[in-house]
Order: sequence, then C-alpha cells, then structure tokens
Amino acid sequence: MEEKDKTSRKIDIDDGTEIENTAAEEKVNADPNPAGQEAEKEIQENQEPENGSGEKKADLEEQPDETVLLKKRLEQAEEKARELNDRYVRAHAELENFKKRTNREVSEFKKFAVEAIVKQLLPVFDNLERAVFSAESSGESESCQITQGIKMTLKEIERVFEQFSIKPVDAEGQKFDPLFHMAVGQEERDDVEENTVIKQFQKGYLLHERLIRPAMVIVSKAKSVKTAEENLEKENNNGEEIKE
Repeated sequence: MEEKDKTSRKIDIDDGTEIENTAAEEKVNADPNPAGQEAEKEIQENQEPENGSGEKKADLEEQPDETVLLKKRLEQAEEKARELNDRYVRAHAELENFKKRTNREVSEFKKFAVEAIVKQLLPVFDNLERAVFSAESSGESESCQITQGIKMTLKEIERVFEQFSIKPVDAEGQKFDPLFHMAVGQEERDDVEENTVIKQFQKGYLLHERLIRPAMVIVSKAKSVKTAEENLEKENNNGEEIKE
C-alpha cells in the first residue's frame, strides 16, 4: 500500500512538472523576451537613419545635375526671349517706316494730284496773256471790252494758281540756272554779265517747289574779239562817212 502511494505521488509530481513545463512553454510562446524585442527595435531604428542619410546623399548627388539642367533651360529661355524681342523691335521699326512712307506718299500724291491738269492749262494761260499783250501793244486794251474780260479771266486763273501753290519762275535778269531755265538761244552782249537771262519767251512754273515747266529764255554771252573788231571798224566807217 505504501509503495502504491509512493508511485502515485511520483506520478502526481511528474504530472505537475509536466504541467509546469507546458505552462512555462506557453508563457514563453505567448510573452517573448522583451529585452530582445527592444534590441531589435533599436537595430531597426539605427538602420532607418542610415537608410535616410543614404537617400539624402543620393538626392544631393542628383541635385547638381538638376541645377545644371535648370540653368541650361534658363539660358535657352533667355536667348529665345532676346531673339523674339529683336524680331519685335525690327518688325515695329519696319511698320513705323511703312507708315511714314505711306503718309509721305499720300501727302505727295495730294500735293501733286493737279500737276497733269495744270500742265494742260498753262498753254491756255499763255495764250490769254499773249492776247492781252497784243491788245496793249495796239493801244486797244482800255477801250476793248474783250480785253478787259480776258484780264479778269487771267486774274481768276492766277487766284486758282495761288490757291494750289502754283508760282511762276522769275527768269528775266536772273543768272541762267539749268534747273529752272531752258535756253533756246544765245546773244552776244557786253552790257550784262555772261550767262544772264536777257529775254524770256515762255514763263516757267513751280508746283509746291517742284518744277513743272522750265522757262524758255535767251542767254547772254561775251562778245568775241573778232566781233569787237568788226564793230569797231563799222563805227570808224560810219564816222568817216559822216565827215564826208
């Protein structure tokens, strides 16, 4: 009986140790070592900053390349802006020149639009003046009503000429100017300077300082030595005839 009791106690003891061992194992499995976990956390935390610093280094290594790229893009944009500005300035200058040229051409056209009709009207004006001159030469200008009517017509035409800035060219007694005078002959004269207009056959006219018709004139020239000797001989012969 005593032996049975001893064996049963052993079994009980053995069962208790087994129970205790199983409980300890469950405790270990359920609640692992906290010190180990903290150590693992510290290792992970230490590794994360290292990884972060690596990424920062990589970013710093990539940053200069991006800066250079941005600088290049900025330089290209500035160059493009300068080119476009230069094009704009040139186009604006061309437009302004076109406007000025167009305004000048329009103004010139308005000023000289009557040139063609004035050229056709000048011969009529000349004939009216010749008619008056002829009447005055014959002494009939004061009594003839037709002459008075022609004079009034001439005054009206002169008023229209003045309105459109049409002016006659002063030629007689002036120095010959090929820009305004057209010489149709020469005459030897010793009482005036050489190349002086001594006679005018037809008036010249200006339209806004532009010559629309030159004056037809006779120009003086110096007497030659031979002509002077001939004139002297003629004077001497005339004197001898008078004495006889």
